[in-house]
Amino acid sequence: MHVIQGRVKDYDWGAAHLIPGTFGKPAASFPVAELWLGAHPAGPARCDVDSRAIALNDADLAAGEAGRHARERAASDLRGYIAADPEGTLGADVVNHHGGQLPYLLKLIAPAKPLSLQVHPSLEQARIGFDREEAAGIDVDAAERSYKDRNHKPELVYAMTQFEALVGFRTPRRILGVLEGLNTELTDALAACIRAQPDARGVRDAFASLLQEDTRPDAQAVADVVAACQNRPADDSPSPRADAIIAKLAANYPGDPGAVASLLLNPVTLQPGEAMFTPAGTVHAYTSGLGLEIMANSDNVLRAGLTSKYVNVPELLNIVETVAAPPIRIAPERISPIQSTHYAPVDDFELSIIELRHANRTASIRGAGPRIILALEGACELWTESGQQHVLNTGQAVFVRADDGKVRARGFGRFVQADVP
Repeated sequence: MHVIQGRVKDYDWGAAHLIPGTFGKPAASFPVAELWLGAHPAGPARCDVDSRAIALNDADLAAGEAGRHARERAASDLRGYIAADPEGTLGADVVNHHGGQLPYLLKLIAPAKPLSLQVHPSLEQARIGFDREEAAGIDVDAAERSYKDRNHKPELVYAMTQFEALVGFRTPRRILGVLEGLNTELTDALAACIRAQPDARGVRDAFASLLQEDTRPDAQAVADVVAACQNRPADDSPSPRADAIIAKLAANYPGDPGAVASLLLNPVTLQPGEAMFTPAGTVHAYTSGLGLEIMANSDNVLRAGLTSKYVNVPELLNIVETVAAPPIRIAPERISPIQSTHYAPVDDFELSIIELRHANRTASIRGAGPRIILALEGACELWTESGQQHVLNTGQAVFVRADDGKVRARGFGRFVQADVP
């Protein structure tokens, strides 16, 4: 069992206050978009910390050059710690099935404005794409690099506050209903695509027409759609929510056709404690809130818009799934009196919420293999089968090795555990 600290990602869509506030810290002077707790090479968790350290390093919240260097520097990290003893840290089964790598990445994520409209590849698509970009000599850190690794990136988000998102395509019939009455040249063209083929192919054609260079609408055409949505009375609108969403997206990304694409997508609201799974190929964008996110250990993102980062439209259209599907909400299974687990339909991860209510009574935390336990609130005492012991306070995180065996705990508070099925 080893205390770890996460790595801050200061993407421009992040909230300055939500993640620091979770750890009792004041707002940063820059966006704190994500805190990574894992072993991905782009941001492995620190291991060079003492037993009292919380998971958010104060130096990471420093402004300017000093803060940037602090975010990049670590004397030892979880990636190296695992590499020194893969079988002991991960277990033989995980080594055999996941190539000696920690299979998941746990994050806190805090969008203050919408993330990019994006899709993640399947395992086969990631391997092909990564090898193709390697052969082309594109540096893995280059801005125009789409595939950072050879892994897929299914993901599950657990809402810590109300969490808003766009996920997957509406049915063709519902899209036509949302477009009805807007009477702009662009929305009429989108509707015509779908009426010509009222299925996934028509939806793909409509979506592609917003993104591809030869059919991409200009800023004025986008503004016309936004104005039409804003001007239709809520009582007459087929979706006041869609009208509000496109206005928000356009305010953050003026002229971006991704705002119009939102009319084709399902809006989702997660209340605190609810979770949603996003499989490969599903277009999505998180728009606001604070969440815990667990995913396969990957940073592969294909972007369609709503971003200042590299957009690879041909590759995104190659992997996006346009069959209408509702968002996949994952209800937890109560596996013990203290533990509820969100099981995703993948072999890379599962996420448990642990509620301890007895400071003097020990209970078993179910799970095996490599685990990360993060204290959201409260404190507990942890014991492992291997004889390790640690007091985990609010904001602290520990990595539990596979060879530590079973974990028992006593205390009071709420904790999250990431582990491998």
